[in-house]
This record gives sequence, structure tokens and C-alpha cells, in this order.
Amino acid sequence: MSSESIEVPQSFIGPLSGEVKILVGVQKALSDRPGVLASARGLSHFGEHSLGWLGLAAAGGAAAQVRGDKANRNQWIAAGVGAFGAHAASVVIKRIVRRRRPHDPRIAIGVGTPSKLSFPSSHATSTTAAAILIGRAAGLPSGALPAALVPPMLLSRLVLGVHYPSDVIGGALIGATCAAAVTAGERLTRTEN
Repeated sequence: MSSESIEVPQSFIGPLSGEVKILVGVQKALSDRPGVLASARGLSHFGEHSLGWLGLAAAGGAAAQVRGDKANRNQWIAAGVGAFGAHAASVVIKRIVRRRRPHDPRIAIGVGTPSKLSFPSSHATSTTAAAILIGRAAGLPSGALPAALVPPMLLSRLVLGVHYPSDVIGGALIGATCAAAVTAGERLTRTEN
């Protein structure tokens, strides 16, 4: 049997519905625009296993250390811990939920993935946690960095066809919860000392 895909006539596939319809609509609306796929792939590689966020947190922590600002260094460390912790939480949840990634033949897959599991989006989870915590460490207004970073990352996962809308929304909610847990843990630690 050949490994090439066989074009299945639309009449055999059935009508679009639910999240598949949304995903196909997003891809039709955005994928042909100049730079969209390249940008989505760039975001995918940056966010893979939260490595880009860990790198930014490490750089921010190193700069704070050079300035002698221990409190700010600790915020940058917390941002790295929060991003990686959110990623780890998403991996555990994926293994429990076991939802398959989008696989409808009308959905174009634009990037490879380390697993076949879809819910929640680890990119959405770690990006949301990182954006909240890095924004705080950088002294930005609350919500400014999440507003700038989270929507493009979530949308990129749809453009690339590797997640359903509920995967990225769920991931963002889990990421925000992880960031809140890191912040609460810091407050608890300060009051105990």
C-alpha cells in the first residue's frame, strides 16, 4: 500500500461542522496571506517545549542579576518556572484526555508535532503563563504582554492545523491558572519568611 494520500471526494467526507468548520475557515481566511505560514511556523518553533520562553526568562534573570536586583531576578526565575510548569501540566493533561489532533482531510497540517495528542495546546498553555509572568518581571502594565503575545500564538496553532479552537482556549486558561499559582506561591513564601 502506498504512503501517498488519496484525494477523497467532498461527497464522501460530509459537510463541515463544529470546530472542524472553524478550523477550515481560519485556514482559508489566513493561510494564503503573505508571511502568515512562515510566522506561524516561527512561533511554533519558538514555543516548542516552552524553550523560547525559558530563554527569555533566563536572559531577563541574568540582566537582573548583573544589575544586582535580586527581587527582579526572582521574578524572571518565576517566569521560567511558570512557563515550564505550564508546559508540563499540559503534557500531563494531554495524556489523560487523549484527544487526537485534527485529522480531517480538509485541514492542512503546516508543522510537525511531537505527539498525536491535541488537548490542551502546550504552546497556548506555556505562552499564556510566560506572557503573564514575563510581563510582570519586565514591569509592563498588567495584561499588556498577554494581549500582544497570546492571540497570535493561539491563532498560529489553528493556521498550522494542529489544534482545534477548544485546544488553544483550554490551553490559555490552564496557562493563566499556572501563572496565578506561581504568583500565589510567591506571596505564600513571602508571608512565611
